[in-house]
Amino acid sequence: MHVRDLTQYLAELSENNNRAWFVMNKPRYDILRAEFLELVVRLIAEISKFDPAIASCNPKKALFRINRDMRFSHDKSPYKTHFSASITASGLKKPSQGGGPSYYFHIDASGTLLVAGGEYMPPSDRLRAIRRHIVDDASGFGKLLKNKKLMGTYGDLQTEGQLTRPPKGFDADLPHIEYIKLKNFIVWKEQPLKKMLSDALEKELVTSFKDAFPLVSWLRQIKTPITE
Repeated sequence: MHVRDLTQYLAELSENNNRAWFVMNKPRYDILRAEFLELVVRLIAEISKFDPAIASCNPKKALFRINRDMRFSHDKSPYKTHFSASITASGLKKPSQGGGPSYYFHIDASGTLLVAGGEYMPPSDRLRAIRRHIVDDASGFGKLLKNKKLMGTYGDLQTEGQLTRPPKGFDADLPHIEYIKLKNFIVWKEQPLKKMLSDALEKELVTSFKDAFPLVSWLRQIKTPITE
């Protein structure tokens, strides 16, 4: 993975986000996309060493398309300005399709690496099941929050979109009520790539995903079907 070439390409794409430029630079995209796929192949192999469930993940299905869905967006730029992948045991990316907890990362046009683990925006029935599991497994969830590697690497679960009041059916005095208010059960961190080389990037991702494994594993215990 030529990290510098990728960030340069994405930076240029962000300045020329149109079909004509994309088509003209398609050979560059194809090379970078192939390199990114190879990185994901290696990541799946490494993650499988501490999370064997990931071994069945299809690397091609783990990659997100660069084309944007513009149907419901005011932003009509046709392409994303980051390369991203979501590695799951099911091989599916979207929670509504049964994706479940995942290891996610992306590299953007500013040269920033975002690494995450857990479940982002799960469907309502899945969200209720996770919240109920916090109540039923208060001790196990408490141990998760004290995991030194998880919290040392990521700080805490992200609070984006957190409710101001307890969700319906959950009393305000329940243990871990602030976490029950969450809409996402995910950790993430960002860091600049700077002059990071491919080997260093791969090592950073594997280490970060391993630190996120306790959360992924805890979420995977919840067997409630994930449906729309």
